[in-house]
Amino acid sequence: MKSSTRTSAIAVSALLALSLAACSSGGGSSSTSTSSGPTTLTFWHYEGDDSAMNLSWKAAIDQFQTEHPNVTVKVEKQTFEQLQKNAKIVLAGQDVPDVMEYNKGNGTAGQLASQGLLTDLTDYSTKYGWDTTLPSSLQTTAKYDENGLMGSGNWYGVPTYGEYVTVYYNKDMFAANGIPVPTTKAELTSAMDAFVAKGITPVATAGAEYPLGQLWYQLVLSHADRSFVDNFQLFKNDVSWTSGPLAQGTQDLADWVSKGYVSKDASGLKAEDMGTSFIAGTYPIMVSGSWWFGRLNTEVKFSMGQMLFPGNSLNAGSSGNLLVIPSNSKQHDLAAEFINTALGAKAQDVMAQKGGLPVAADTSSITDPQVKTLTDNWGTVVKDDGLAFYPDWPVAGFYDQVVSFGQTIINGSKSPTDALSALGTYYESGKKDITGK
Repeated sequence: MKSSTRTSAIAVSALLALSLAACSSGGGSSSTSTSSGPTTLTFWHYEGDDSAMNLSWKAAIDQFQTEHPNVTVKVEKQTFEQLQKNAKIVLAGQDVPDVMEYNKGNGTAGQLASQGLLTDLTDYSTKYGWDTTLPSSLQTTAKYDENGLMGSGNWYGVPTYGEYVTVYYNKDMFAANGIPVPTTKAELTSAMDAFVAKGITPVATAGAEYPLGQLWYQLVLSHADRSFVDNFQLFKNDVSWTSGPLAQGTQDLADWVSKGYVSKDASGLKAEDMGTSFIAGTYPIMVSGSWWFGRLNTEVKFSMGQMLFPGNSLNAGSSGNLLVIPSNSKQHDLAAEFINTALGAKAQDVMAQKGGLPVAADTSSITDPQVKTLTDNWGTVVKDDGLAFYPDWPVAGFYDQVVSFGQTIINGSKSPTDALSALGTYYESGKKDITGK
């Protein structure tokens, strides 16, 4: 649920204080990349220590500092929630990071780009060849027009990895209960019914953050085609909030709750709660992102399987989050050079070996079978034009609305029809703000 105005103000003040402390030794006040003296390049991101992204960026930092002995790259860890809620306020100030990980999409990076808070990277994309290095399907989230709508216009961010929502499952729990691993949506339903009959809640999720909304979107996509994605995400045509994929997927989620496929207690859980419970072997299935892979592959003690959402030709996913350069950074050239290092062979190879779905690496040398499965499934999605982006992307502030919507479905405080109608009202208002119609 949303915080009160007072709580939000306190959170913003705390983040602003953090930004001042983080950047006072570098960031926006440090010397330019042409200086011969010591220089600090400040980098904000919110990836876990064991994640492929963090390990790849550490490799990039080591290489960058070796090649630039006068430069220290200072990493300041943030959280997804902090930047999601407060980036606009922080980046409007003068003490900002030089490079920052930020979520892609119309309502996030697109909004900041349209407000002049992000540096136009188009010239850098030509200089370093990003416009040819990255496949066109992954450039969609790097470009934004003057209204902040993704897919065209100038470059405002660069992804160094891909990501998609997949299904992790506990092979041991399936085997111990004599339940076949599903390959279709109907078989998935049968498997979940079988687990419920044995007193086991089959699906780990979390309603207080992104996981439940992404599960809902996977169900929506099970009824959708590419034209729906273009209409919902890119506003090519109107979408219906009373019939079609949105209504069908919403009813599916309500059915999953009523049948006990997900716990009603999940309404108040966060993503970390979901992940730790799956790792502990409490649930046989977890539907979430490839960004969990590094941790799961390290921590699970059972035999873990992976599969694309059964029966779906479309899946939530896209390029990974973007590396952006705030407009108020004083080190645009140096920051762009660092981003290019993160797209270099050394960093991208680390990304590949750790299961991070690199965007510019040779993946033929992958030897870990789990990493290979994750990467092969990613290749299938990209090859089949199956990336459908994320449910909270279309309009500014939609993330909080999707979270609240999912909690409403679990709690049953509104009917699926009424909950979807309220979500649609917000979407249509935000769409009008962007398109004028």
